[in-house]
Amino acid sequence: MDKAPRRVFINDIDTFTSKCIVKCLSKHTLEADGSAEKESGTSKSSDTGSQSYKVVGTISDVSEEIINYVLEAYIRPSRENILQKLMECDIIIYNITQHPEQVEEARWAVTALHDEKHNFQKQKTFILISTVMTWACSEPINSDELELPFTDDDFRRRKPHPNFQKHLELEKMVAKIGKMDRALFSTYVVVSGLQYGAGEQIFHLFFKMSWLGQENEIPVFGEGNNIVPTIHVSDLASVIKKTIEHQPKPYYLVAVDYSNNTMEDIVKSIACALGLGKIQRKPFEEAFLKQDLSVMDIDFLHVNLSMEGVYLKELFSVHWLCEFGLVENIELVVEEYRQTRGLLPIRMCVLGPPAVGKSSVSQQICNHYKLHHIKLNETISETISHLEFTVKNTPSDAENEESTSVIEAQELLNIVKDNMEQNGGFLDDQVLVKVITDNLMSNPCKNQGFVLDGFPKTYDQAKELFHVDEHESDERASISSYNKKIMPEFVLYLDASDSFLKDRVINLSEKLVQEHKYEHEHFLQILAKYRDKNMEEESVVSYFEELDINPLLIEITSLNTPDNQLLMHTICERVGKPRNYSQYNQNAQEEGSKPIETVEKAKREQKEIEEARQRSAHWEMWTKTLDEKRQWEMQQLEVLSMPMKTYLLEHIITTLSQGLIACGSAWPEDPIDFLAEYLIKNNP
Repeated sequence: MDKAPRRVFINDIDTFTSKCIVKCLSKHTLEADGSAEKESGTSKSSDTGSQSYKVVGTISDVSEEIINYVLEAYIRPSRENILQKLMECDIIIYNITQHPEQVEEARWAVTALHDEKHNFQKQKTFILISTVMTWACSEPINSDELELPFTDDDFRRRKPHPNFQKHLELEKMVAKIGKMDRALFSTYVVVSGLQYGAGEQIFHLFFKMSWLGQENEIPVFGEGNNIVPTIHVSDLASVIKKTIEHQPKPYYLVAVDYSNNTMEDIVKSIACALGLGKIQRKPFEEAFLKQDLSVMDIDFLHVNLSMEGVYLKELFSVHWLCEFGLVENIELVVEEYRQTRGLLPIRMCVLGPPAVGKSSVSQQICNHYKLHHIKLNETISETISHLEFTVKNTPSDAENEESTSVIEAQELLNIVKDNMEQNGGFLDDQVLVKVITDNLMSNPCKNQGFVLDGFPKTYDQAKELFHVDEHESDERASISSYNKKIMPEFVLYLDASDSFLKDRVINLSEKLVQEHKYEHEHFLQILAKYRDKNMEEESVVSYFEELDINPLLIEITSLNTPDNQLLMHTICERVGKPRNYSQYNQNAQEEGSKPIETVEKAKREQKEIEEARQRSAHWEMWTKTLDEKRQWEMQQLEVLSMPMKTYLLEHIITTLSQGLIACGSAWPEDPIDFLAEYLIKNNP
């Protein structure tokens, strides 16, 4: 028989950590309800302790995503109202890992509940989710074995980072209150490692920079050898759920995964999975210049702790998602990052006869959706240049991985050059497909997507380009077996009449004619060849149609059509909205334009106001101090100048005045000599 649903309160349910805990408990509720519905007279749920939850909590904005997971959401309630809601709940969870302001609210909540303990109808459990930063300055357990990890039992010797002293004080308060009467009011402190997953938060800067690909090297702030205790946010949610279910005797739990990754390891794995794989050490102070990092985030990135959650092994059977950390599970975490933030690639192929305007339309699409334009000739040239650069600029004493890549680059470079020599400057299909495939499989194309301009040209090229490798599928010959990582989602087919295409070539500039080799006779030949190939039963278009990718056919009837907004409007209707950071930020702005601001925006604005107030106060104090200093300097100058002033008045000015009067009376030929002689004679 299932237990009655328990009412759970969670603060800030629309923030990173709390949102994941809400989803975890709500999912567990749905599973528990589903198993209850299927239970028959002879069969029972395998989980004898199945428990469902009614989740409530505070929220800063009306969010449809999170509202679907909670029973009630309270938008910025007063403390009186919060206390009333807390008294109705069996479990109270306060997360203080994301904003310093959360500490004061959690302190008030546990104190208020303790004061109302005599009014409890049944036992309540208070769970504080704290951070490993309360351990950040702890002395090593053994000076001879610095790598020895801290465990849950070492919590009494922990020392916090200076900016997390209040977090430590709250941990101690929660633990002390829970010892008084655990049968009525039990408390737990769950110390969380740095959280990742579900779109990222602390490590988001490195994911974003790698995904955008705007910098060749991703920064590692500091030496990068600091060990970072981490936990996937979903695994943290599982630990919280297990704590609720089992109510363990130990009240202080360390929630970290079983990795021992350094900051350099983490950044390197992210850069390899999403970017070019290159990192660069930078002074730690440069982290403060990154707007994506808050001061709290920077403190997190600087932590150096080796920790192990012993009680997680001994007391719980946690169903880990990323048991051995971010680096070990980077592919899963990257895919989760893409899906959560909607950063999915748009893969597109633009086909059509020569001179129909494929390149112009492809470039417009790339500009609108921020995609990579894959043009045949440019791709070949760039590949050769890149291979030559790799071969020439890799040092001879490079590591094994680099030396292997140099050997592979040299081999491919030789194949490409030899093939071009044998084919009069062109590549045969096998080598050409290899070059294009490598380009499409690169991280930039996998991140943002691409527009494949005018390729493949034949059914066989398409089949060779998009087929699955033998080790990936045993059905290589089957049309249904294709590489989903590079297969275009959308195919655009531009077409026009032969007379239109001939007229268009005639009106092209001489430079473009020579560039595309559209001389009259040659153009007629390639146009006729193109028409013959597309009249065959197996054409490029038929290849995509067999895969249920129906091309969007657009008939070009005007010379200006490729630059027409109507054409782009038709394409955008088929493809949809962009799937990149500009769209993500746009969605965030649209959500922020709702009547109630998000808590992040409100706190950011409050912080800006507070900083402006402090700057104004500092400026006023500085100005006042400067004025006082100037006044004091004037007074000192006045005091210092008094003896000289008195001497001049008593002696020099009087004698000089008498000399000038005498000079005026005598009218000498040389007044200067006269006045000088007078002053010498009458010098006092």
